[in-house]
Amino acid sequence: MTSLYARKCLILQPNSKLLNEKGKLKLTAPEYIQLKAFARVDGVMLSVLWLVSFCCYILGITTPLYGLLAFGLAIATPFYVGSRLKRFRDDGLDGAISLLRGWAYVVLVFFYGGLLFAIGQFIYFSYVDHGYLLLSITQMLSVPETAQALRQMGMTDQINETLQMMGEMRPIDITLSILTNNILIGIAIGLPIAALMQRKGEKVKR
Repeated sequence: MTSLYARKCLILQPNSKLLNEKGKLKLTAPEYIQLKAFARVDGVMLSVLWLVSFCCYILGITTPLYGLLAFGLAIATPFYVGSRLKRFRDDGLDGAISLLRGWAYVVLVFFYGGLLFAIGQFIYFSYVDHGYLLLSITQMLSVPETAQALRQMGMTDQINETLQMMGEMRPIDITLSILTNNILIGIAIGLPIAALMQRKGEKVKR
């Protein structure tokens, strides 16, 4: 029986083709709508994962346990996206998906998730942070042991320049920078995730 999750989206047409004669990704309008519908839902959930991780990171500045939790949630991102791609493949595409369609799905999930995450971060840096994060990082790097290690590695000037640049950035600048990085990460790790979840079937051809 098709799950409620799958019934909310359009079902793949059996005779559709993913690639045109030149080998490029080709989707019909219903297929494209289906792809975006699944990606939007999963992108929302990915943004929640990232927001929880970010909150734990902020709390981890004073409580190391939260910092470890933030790191764990961040590392879980590709595994979580892979599990959602598997569900999209099994519930929406009858268990078969091409490499390019899987890659497009992952990139869209990171895009939608990144947008919502960016909104949350913009609100934080605009109305909540008031320089707290930068001050905390500066204090951590000013600890004698850390400062000495940075001097030995010859990174003191580089760190100071980075901190100065961060202090001059507006909330919108920080948000757009992180959004761009998240999308680029999605493009980069999307291929291996899609390759792992790729599966051929009688109804879907590459």
